[in-house]
This record gives sequence, structure tokens and C-alpha cells, in this order.
Amino acid sequence: MDKFPLASLMNRSITIKTGQTHVPRYMKPLLGRIERGEIDPTMVISHTLPLSEAPNGFDMFVHKKDNCEKVVLKA
Repeated sequence: MDKFPLASLMNRSITIKTGQTHVPRYMKPLLGRIERGEIDPTMVISHTLPLSEAPNGFDMFVHKKDNCEKVVLKA
């Protein structure tokens, strides 16, 4: 955090908000839009792995190995 430009943000009156999404509320509508082709999530998928590689995929995601952004597991 010591490298984060808080003074610059304050001088510019920039507001930062954080939070987590309400997954149960948005999951069904977003999945429906993906299935209808209205949203293309492939731009955030960096790795596709078989389900048997789930532990490796999780480790890769958590530790940001190989520039991992999002892992999709396929059966």
C-alpha cells in the first residue's frame, strides 16, 4: 500500500469503492445472456483445463502463475 497514490487520489477528488458481487442475484440472468450469445466471457478466460486438473488450476489462479486470470474447468 505504501506505493498507492492516495494523496493524488485525494487531490483529484477521486472516489474508490470496493465490494463483492451478490452472486445468487446475478448468476442466472448473466448465465442466460451468455447462453444467448449476448455476452462473450472469453476475454477473461486465460486457461481451460480438464476437471481432473482443478487443484492445479486453483493453485495457478491463486498464485497468478502463467498470467492466470480465469480458469474454466471442463468435464
